[in-house]
Amino acid sequence: MNGSPTGSRLNPSRQLAYRVQPVRAVRGTLAVPGDKSISHRALMLAGIADGRTSVGGFLESEDCLATLAAMRALGVPVARTAPESVAIDGVGLRGLKGSATALDMGNSGTAMRLLTGLLAGQRFDSELIGDASLMRRPMERVASPLREMGARIDTQSGRPPVRISGNAELRAIRYQVPVASAQVKSAILLAGLYARGTTVLTEPAVTRDHSERMLQAFGVRVQMQGRNIELEPPNRLQACHIDVPGDFSSAAFFIVAACLAAEGVLTLRNVGINPSRTGLLDALRLMGAEIRIVRERAAGAEPVADIEIERRELHGAAIPAELVPLAIDEFPALFVAAACARGETLVTGAEELRVKESDRIATMAEGLQTLGVRTAVHADGMRVFGGRMGGGRIDSHGDHRIAMAFAIASVRAEQPIEIADVGNVATSFPGFVDVARSAGLDIQVREA
Repeated sequence: MNGSPTGSRLNPSRQLAYRVQPVRAVRGTLAVPGDKSISHRALMLAGIADGRTSVGGFLESEDCLATLAAMRALGVPVARTAPESVAIDGVGLRGLKGSATALDMGNSGTAMRLLTGLLAGQRFDSELIGDASLMRRPMERVASPLREMGARIDTQSGRPPVRISGNAELRAIRYQVPVASAQVKSAILLAGLYARGTTVLTEPAVTRDHSERMLQAFGVRVQMQGRNIELEPPNRLQACHIDVPGDFSSAAFFIVAACLAAEGVLTLRNVGINPSRTGLLDALRLMGAEIRIVRERAAGAEPVADIEIERRELHGAAIPAELVPLAIDEFPALFVAAACARGETLVTGAEELRVKESDRIATMAEGLQTLGVRTAVHADGMRVFGGRMGGGRIDSHGDHRIAMAFAIASVRAEQPIEIADVGNVATSFPGFVDVARSAGLDIQVREA
C-alpha cells in the first residue's frame, strides 16, 4: 500500500478464468479476510477524525485500496503498520483538501456512493469515476437526497462520473429512504455530519448498520430505534481503534458449500455476525441447514463469532421479504443452495439485485440454466427448481460474487465448471482461491 492503487484492475487486458472440478466434500477450519463494508467506513471516518486511528483486520482488496487511495488524494496520511493493519492520521472534520485529479473508485459502488455523501459538504470540487462496470451503475438514488440537503451534484444520465461542487451549505432533512439501501443511508449520514440541524432517516426495512455503529465509536451522537435513525452533527470526531471482523459476505460461499458437502463440521473463525447482515443464515435454516453460532464475542462495536456448519439435505423454501435486505450480497450463494435443494425456492422483493456489479438475477439464472438447473425469472427475483447440476462454461459478467458462487457449485456439479472473467474477485476476496483449495475445492486459475 505504498503506491497509489486506484481499485481498477491492475491489467485490464488480462482476462482470468477459473476451471473447477467436481468435488464431494469440504472440510476444515477456515478464516476469511476482513469485512469490506467496515474497512471502507473505517478509512473515511478515521480520515476526518482528530488523532490517529488504528485499524486491525483491514481488507486489502482492490475496492478498499481504491478508498485508501482516495483518502490519500484528499490529504489524509495513511500508513501500513503491519499485515492487514493501517494507521490513519485524521485531518479533522474540515481538514480534507481537494484532489488535483478525479478520484477513481475502481469497481466499488460502496466507495463511490459513500464518498459522494462525505464530499457533499466540503469546500472544494470533486469528481468520482470508476471502471466500466461502475460507470454504468445508478447514482441518483444517492445524489437526489443529497441535493435536498443543499448539495450541488451532477451525474451523467444518472450514472458516473459524479461531480460535486464545493462550498454548498448543507441542511438536515427528514427523509424516507425509498429503497432498502445501506449505501444510500450511509451517504446521507456522512453528509449529515456537515449539515445544520438533526438528520432524520426512516428506512423501509432494516439494512446493515455499520455506519451507525462506527459513527458512535468515533463519538458522534446517533440514535437508532427500529427503522429510524437520527444524527446530530458533531464538532469533531475522536480517533479510536477499530477491529475489522471477517467478512460475512465472503464467509457466505463456504457456509453454503458446507451445507451441501461438509465432511464432519466445517468451521469459519472470527466472522462478523452483525444481525443486519446475517439474513442468509435464517434463509438457509428455513431450507433445513444445520448452522451453529459459537464463541460469540465483541470486536469493538461489532459482534463476532465462529460459525460451525454440518451437511444437511436442503429443501426449497419461500424466502421471506424481510430477509432480503439482510442478505442482499449473499443471494448468488443462496441461489446455488436453492439449485441443490429438493423442490422449489422462491425469492421476491429483491429488485436491488438488478443494479449490482451485474444484474445478479439475470446472470445467476443464465449460469444455472447452463448447468442444467431450471429457473423462472421475475422482475424482483427468481424461482429456482432444485435438481441435478451438470457442468459448463459460465460468464460471470465481471461480477466477483457470481464467480465465487459458481466456484462453490462444484461441490454438487457432475462435470467441470469453467467461469470466465473472474479478475474482479480481487475487489472483495483476495486469496479466495487459496481458501477454497484449503477447504477441498479443486480450482485452477488460468488466462482466458
